[in-house]
Amino acid sequence: MVLSDDDAVNVRVSRGEAGSAIVLVCEHASAHIPAALNDLGATPEALRSHVAWDPGAMAVAEHLSQALDAVLVSATVSRLVYDCNRPPTAPDAMPARSEAYELPGNRDLSDAARQARVARYYTPFRDRLAAEVARRSEAIVITVHSFTPVFHGVVRDVEIGILHDSDSRLADAMLQVAGGHDVRRNVPYGPEDGVTHTLREHAIRHGHLNVMIEVRNDLIADAASQAAMAQTLTGWISRALESLGVAACRA
Repeated sequence: MVLSDDDAVNVRVSRGEAGSAIVLVCEHASAHIPAALNDLGATPEALRSHVAWDPGAMAVAEHLSQALDAVLVSATVSRLVYDCNRPPTAPDAMPARSEAYELPGNRDLSDAARQARVARYYTPFRDRLAAEVARRSEAIVITVHSFTPVFHGVVRDVEIGILHDSDSRLADAMLQVAGGHDVRRNVPYGPEDGVTHTLREHAIRHGHLNVMIEVRNDLIADAASQAAMAQTLTGWISRALESLGVAACRA
């Protein structure tokens, strides 16, 4: 199997010269699967569903990038090809099954095939994100995600999750100012679910403020709701940083 050079690029940087210290990240921005992978053998239903990407998350992140004057680093292929919020050692970095959907193209991958995926999709994303964080001495890493309202048949009432790993400073501050929605800490996922890889790799190990935001995707299903949610989140982030005495703009 030969993939084109275009398919080898799995990172997009928007507003790279933005003036703030905030680095926005959207690891699950795209549902694109390179043609050479033959849709991983997945059904059309699977490829249209939340297992392939985080619906609405990229649009919200783009609005946040403008409002916060922040660089945005996003992935350009589906998380079913490689989930950039997982380390290469994680079984679900290239899942053979996601929720109810089988992914035959990820089943029984050889070590060589897995390493090829890592090199082609994960490493360029990781390295570019690391470079953007390193450019900002007081970087603030904020990842943007969405989640499905129903998971394995269970309805989720929570509307927005504010997630963190061992460093809860920014999450704590956001939870203090959040309102108008059902907002919860480390729900619907938490560090025990392996979802804080980006925070651990690019922020916590360097002492940078960080947080992961999860928005229920029915709340950001169209352009108007995406813009409104971004406006709400912009307010929370700004007030939280102010409460921490942090100036997000670079000197």
